[in-house]
Amino acid sequence: MNSPIIGWQKEEERRRGHYKGRICFLLLVVVCLLPLSMPARGAQRRAKAARSTEEYVCVMDREVKSAKPGKCPKCGMLLRRASAAADTSEETKEKGDFIKPAQIPDTIVYDQDGKKLRFYSDLVKGKTVAINFIFTTCTTICPPLTATFRKLQQELGERKGNDVQLISISVDPTTDVPERLKAYSAKFNAGPGWTFVTGDKQEIDLLLKSLGASVGNKNDHSPMILVGNEGAGYWTRTYGLAPASTLVKVITDAATRTASTGDAAQVPVPVSTVSGERRVEKRVAVETDGKGDTPLAEGDKPKTPAEKAASYFPNTLLLTQDNKPVHFFDDLLKGKIVLINFLFTTCTGVCPAMTSNLLKVQDYLGERVGTGVNMISISVDPTVDTPEALKKYSDNYKVKSGWYFLTGKKEDVDLVLRKVGGFVKDKNDHTSLLIIGNVETGEWAKVFAMTRPAEIADMVIKLAKSK
Repeated sequence: MNSPIIGWQKEEERRRGHYKGRICFLLLVVVCLLPLSMPARGAQRRAKAARSTEEYVCVMDREVKSAKPGKCPKCGMLLRRASAAADTSEETKEKGDFIKPAQIPDTIVYDQDGKKLRFYSDLVKGKTVAINFIFTTCTTICPPLTATFRKLQQELGERKGNDVQLISISVDPTTDVPERLKAYSAKFNAGPGWTFVTGDKQEIDLLLKSLGASVGNKNDHSPMILVGNEGAGYWTRTYGLAPASTLVKVITDAATRTASTGDAAQVPVPVSTVSGERRVEKRVAVETDGKGDTPLAEGDKPKTPAEKAASYFPNTLLLTQDNKPVHFFDDLLKGKIVLINFLFTTCTGVCPAMTSNLLKVQDYLGERVGTGVNMISISVDPTVDTPEALKKYSDNYKVKSGWYFLTGKKEDVDLVLRKVGGFVKDKNDHTSLLIIGNVETGEWAKVFAMTRPAEIADMVIKLAKSK
């Protein structure tokens, strides 16, 4: 007869064998499933690595590139991932990022004379077209966009209306009835071959969507120009405030395309931007030049925003329109609220409109300008823009005290421009953004210089209150 101890030992061995069997089974399952999970994990790692090295580009100017999301410094549009911007796959087409010209709706529209037209059949089919997007009550970007088309109309000469059709589509068709478009177009001396378009809001909204120009808020509409040669199936986009001579080249290139040479047989429609996106880019601290802050030594106090600004901005000696030498940081920025924009006196594009708009901002701010607030316009063409040229330019606009137009030696001006994000190789490519900052608190913002004057002034006042 077996003893109780021997029976217990046998039972324990049986249990151990059972557990070993279960553990071996689980290990076998893990070994079998591991190869299946590895590709997914590998794909996740590759996707993460791709995102970390992804490059962002502007859909209007592919030369503008960035390592992180943001806005184009030239046109203000959201930067897109380079892979998404270049994606022309069938999957992308199905998602609606690109549409064929034949899919441009033949929407019933009305021109500035109240004439009923079919958009595709009467205005686009078989033609080379340049299309921009405006609304008549706009006080920011639309006037310079329309002025650019006026200049374009002059440079195209007899080609306008024959070889090339100019089209301005209202993004506010409820307000912009034909009579309003007629009065608006007359301000810019629109002639034959330049059609202003409105119509039923629902129909116009569908048309705008098909052209990649649909927006939830009319004030956020794109400054792009859509250029196409319908017969060749060639379409491209360009910046609406580019010099008219540049736009003529883009249009001429499109007009010379044929069905055999057309390499873009689809209307390029940009990916939708985030709804409700703010047009102002807030910054909590002064931007650095990529080197980062120097680590603090033990016992050192962190730098204040004002101290960081003093170490970042150059104190370069420049000249005002009155030929007065000023140190950029000590004399103009230190302890101030500043508004900084970029221009050149021989500009026939956005510069005059920007200056006129900022003149209204100065009027809104009143006595603040010249005391706690400095307005600064830096020339991107210092070789031509001598103090005398800047004086003549500022006097022409009846600029008041507290607004400084700056020039100097090219190397000195270029140094300042690089530090404030306004340097360009070609003066015609300068940004139309306005930089607003409170140097003491380190609060900074960027806004389009053609934003409503009252809105810009309100931003300045809020920054002043944050002191």
